[in-house]
Amino acid sequence: MADSELDLSAPELAPEDVLRIDDPYYTTDTIAIVTGAASGIGRATAVALAANGLTVVGADIDEDGLAETADIVTEFEADGRFLSKQTDLTDDGDVEAVVEAAAEEGDLRFVANIAGMQHIASIPEFPMEKYDLLTDIMLRSPFKMAGAAMPHIRETDDCVGAIANMSSVHGHYATKDKAAYITAKHGITGLTRAIAAEGEGTLRGFSVSVGYVLTPLMVDQIEDTAEERGISKREVIEDVMLGQARTKEMMSPMEVANLFVFGFSTHAKHLNGGDLLFDGGYTHTYE
Repeated sequence: MADSELDLSAPELAPEDVLRIDDPYYTTDTIAIVTGAASGIGRATAVALAANGLTVVGADIDEDGLAETADIVTEFEADGRFLSKQTDLTDDGDVEAVVEAAAEEGDLRFVANIAGMQHIASIPEFPMEKYDLLTDIMLRSPFKMAGAAMPHIRETDDCVGAIANMSSVHGHYATKDKAAYITAKHGITGLTRAIAAEGEGTLRGFSVSVGYVLTPLMVDQIEDTAEERGISKREVIEDVMLGQARTKEMMSPMEVANLFVFGFSTHAKHLNGGDLLFDGGYTHTYE
């Protein structure tokens, strides 16, 4: 099949794909912040948590994308609510403002730091302004978000809550031309463990690591990698991305969102400082 025939569009979100959990904290009185909620995994996670009955505050710089997420929550006839908060995650004041806005809605218990970006270039050719932007969004912002949210979680009646960070297989190993992304994802592992160390057992920290997910960000990455390496998009998918995997398909955004649904639930109370690694066999198998 030629590259022109490849379907690189992200799959549509569907109500039947949502993991639904009966949980005492999954009510509209419980607030979850989801960053990157205007598209991709962030959007799917916001929708899935709202479908499970929570009040979700979606933070993203893309106001139009947030409106589209709100429309999907309405279409799902979700038991929970979705509130949009346009947020520049590189601005500390904006991060503090979204946390305060969320806390005013009820018991802030959950934060999903999902917002991300990618830039493909070798280390000698990597623009420092891109490095700074990427690490600001994917490492500094989650640190600031945790610092602002943890006092509110501790103010709930039982101090129960969790801060979840989006990691990646690239938080476990490195490949070429993604140095800033890899640096951020390795750093997020340390932040996750630090949250767990300070959480006193009831305020948990965990991360989610997956392989390749068919999102708008991934579509761009496939095209950039093809150009960087001088190969076809099909070769990027089959050889570079899925070559080492044992499960020969990309994950969908909702499959990743369901990991956050489980991770925030009381079923995962022993998930603390750890990583939910769903990578199709990338990390622990080798030919």
